[in-house]
Amino acid sequence: MPELPEVETIRRTLIEHVKDLKIEGIKLIWPSAVCGWEDKAFEDLVTGRRIRTIDRRGKYLLIRLDEDLTLIAHMRMTGRLNYYPDLREPEKHTHVVFRLEHGEVHFSDVRKFGRIQAIPTPLCFSGSSLGKLGPEPLEADFTPAVLKDRFGKKKVFLKAALLDQTVLAGMGNIYVDESLFLAGLSPDRRVDTLSEEEFSKLHQAIQSVLQAGIDAQGTSFRDYRDANGEKGMFEEDLQVYGRGGKPCHVCGQTLERVRLAGRTTVYCARCQR
Repeated sequence: MPELPEVETIRRTLIEHVKDLKIEGIKLIWPSAVCGWEDKAFEDLVTGRRIRTIDRRGKYLLIRLDEDLTLIAHMRMTGRLNYYPDLREPEKHTHVVFRLEHGEVHFSDVRKFGRIQAIPTPLCFSGSSLGKLGPEPLEADFTPAVLKDRFGKKKVFLKAALLDQTVLAGMGNIYVDESLFLAGLSPDRRVDTLSEEEFSKLHQAIQSVLQAGIDAQGTSFRDYRDANGEKGMFEEDLQVYGRGGKPCHVCGQTLERVRLAGRTTVYCARCQR
């Protein structure tokens, strides 16, 4: 699933091509991939509008159109937004084609979980799930104190708390495992047992790992590609994620692979006490 670094990379690579371009037409191959607003069809709302900019909130892309309309795109497990400079025959799993003044944007999704919702810009947060998201972990006002406050008095595992999008926006399985390894914290540690120093280490690890992921343009194990169809390179830097049963890069101990919070989790029992 694309997480914060992957979605941010898609945002950066897509805006380079589409800023200020008019959407001249839409081809809906699988209509359930999109959602209009009230009784207005998606294609009627969107056709003829210009793309002004693209923002990101957690794992969501916010494609800002003129006349106060926003497209909220969520990639879910296998969604992609690819830009093509010329007309392109849709691939097998392409569900929506946005025909622009110059080129096309194709929304594809093998597993059909991703969605693009059209919504009036003033209602973006009150009228969608965006309003429930926790803080952005790379913003300047996200501090160790804020992280501690978001955890509150929860008595759950760190892994579960960090996957909760209402606690912190944008984190997923990859970057949670990597952050906990860098912080030296076990994923089955209860959040209410952390010291002030450990909150500080975890905060720093989250920001460091996410920024490294962005710098490497994300992690491409299977489906993820940026808007140009390019893979991310962060896989080469992974310390624990996807490496269960292999030796720890730091201490050499075999990495543990367990199930926590409904997700496969990999960690080093020696480095993460």
